[in-house]
Amino acid sequence: MQNLRNIAIIAHVDHGKTTLVDKMLLAGRLFKEHETPGELILDNNDLERERGITILAKNVSITYKDTKINIIDTPGHSDFGGEVERVLNMADGVLLLVDAFEGPMPQTRFVLQKAIELGLKPIVVINKVDKENCTPDEVHEAVFDLMFTLDATEEQLDFPTAYGSAKQGWMSDDWRKPTDTITPLLDMVLEHIPAPKVQEGTPQMMITSLDYSQYIGRIAIGRLTRGTLRDGQNVSLVKRDGTVVKSKIRGLFTFEGFAKVKVEEVKAGDICAVFGIDGFEIGDTIADYENPEALTSITIDEPTMSMVFTINDSPFFGQEGKFVTSRHVKERLEKELEKNLALRVEATDSADTFRVFGRGVLHLAVLIETMRREGYELQIGQPQVIMKRVNGKLHEPVEELNIDVPETFAGTVIDMVTRRKGIMQSMSPKGDRQLLVFEIPSRGIIGLRSNMLTATAGEAIMTHRFKEFQAHKGEIPGRSNGSLISMENGTAIPYSINNLQERGRFFIDSNEEIYEGQVVGENSRPGDLVVNLTKTKKLSNMRSSGADDKLKLIPPKKFTLEEALEYIQEDEYVEVTPKSIRLRKIYLKEHDRKRSRNASAAAIEAE
Repeated sequence: MQNLRNIAIIAHVDHGKTTLVDKMLLAGRLFKEHETPGELILDNNDLERERGITILAKNVSITYKDTKINIIDTPGHSDFGGEVERVLNMADGVLLLVDAFEGPMPQTRFVLQKAIELGLKPIVVINKVDKENCTPDEVHEAVFDLMFTLDATEEQLDFPTAYGSAKQGWMSDDWRKPTDTITPLLDMVLEHIPAPKVQEGTPQMMITSLDYSQYIGRIAIGRLTRGTLRDGQNVSLVKRDGTVVKSKIRGLFTFEGFAKVKVEEVKAGDICAVFGIDGFEIGDTIADYENPEALTSITIDEPTMSMVFTINDSPFFGQEGKFVTSRHVKERLEKELEKNLALRVEATDSADTFRVFGRGVLHLAVLIETMRREGYELQIGQPQVIMKRVNGKLHEPVEELNIDVPETFAGTVIDMVTRRKGIMQSMSPKGDRQLLVFEIPSRGIIGLRSNMLTATAGEAIMTHRFKEFQAHKGEIPGRSNGSLISMENGTAIPYSINNLQERGRFFIDSNEEIYEGQVVGENSRPGDLVVNLTKTKKLSNMRSSGADDKLKLIPPKKFTLEEALEYIQEDEYVEVTPKSIRLRKIYLKEHDRKRSRNASAAAIEAE
């Protein structure tokens, strides 16, 4: 086992983690430089490439100086904390990657805290030292202070540091002395990361990840902590609730480069994939056939947010999607539960509606976007923060919010956040920008990003992470402007849009098909307004249709999925289909909406 190292790479979103792994693979001579057309090899799903973030943890390995190094690429966003927590269980050390300009960020802190609690040895990699105005030495100090505040041990605080640029493909122990290779970092891994500690005894392997092959089905991935596994061996699967299921291994694989390589046996300490075990879940243990002993199961932070998922029942349902029934949606959510640890799904009174719990808007938005691309049609309700009762008092999740903003906008930002019950913790200058740190209820963050970008001319950089549950902070003002609602089914006529432009801002293009009850824009005043966009111009011998060519229509606002979810009110849904994102009222008919409002008002009075 001396010729084996297991490391996880942790970093804040966009600090260059996946780029570094790609360069390490190159150094392992797994392929020649000219074979890779500059693409990120690891972030291989479309969503990851478009958003520039890692969503799913990945396993690869390289061989360097006759030592096999298993590398686990982890997500940097706390919304994917379920991924992070389980993969760190497979590692003996971590590479903590920090941007030489930005320094440690909230998500860095989140993942690092998990690694330190597990007692993993860190190597600090200060990346992007070729950036203008970067301060590698100050960043090194900041990392030390962060580890100290996270109660790192003496051994963890005595960390080695590599400086360099993953993009340029070099690392060095001094940022003033650039090299032309990444091997100094690999030498540090061999020197400072311990080989796996191996116990003697019967086999024990915690299932921490899973893969799926359309040819052979589900594959369990984990690190063998004790004993040896062989192809064809009889084993026991110890479930999280303690029940034991007898099973047999039908295939064993280890990771070499990106590929899984079939092997006859795996020794303790290595990360492997096991085929043939049926009915397993993440957190279960593969153990000895005769004397099964379970490992301590993974504990996952609880969800902080929920959304209602329901079938699409708008007039346009079934026009774009393949999977539109509640059975389809239910089966897809159940399939997601198998691998998405931080997700929960509850049935509701209606057979067509499910309440889905997750770690944040991004966590659930990625699931919705994935389903949409697979051909599902569904409708999503307003995100709701999960409340708890502690000693009879209502508690809600509170997050640490970091906003990096030009100095001129600092006052505006502070005003916006404090209105949403945010409390300022610190304010520190970074060149001509300010880094503002707040503590804010999760409810206050919903819808804040789009308002913030508008108020700061797109300059604000906002990051947040879940901190703890605290006593309820009271009412937070929501969106003050009402919605513009379509009165009829039909086509949005440019002439009508032009006449109503001073009433608000539109979300739809001219000549787009719309339906009654669809939210077509934002009212410039409080309260909803029903508008008729299908009305055409009455033509006579005094009026000609050609005059419409002179109309000047303001371009409509188009929402991304997250923006739409954060924008809607309680009585609205986001309709998601493979090609469209529309906003609509839950009750499409005006008299149904009035009846619902009256019923809620009566219920509030009765209380």
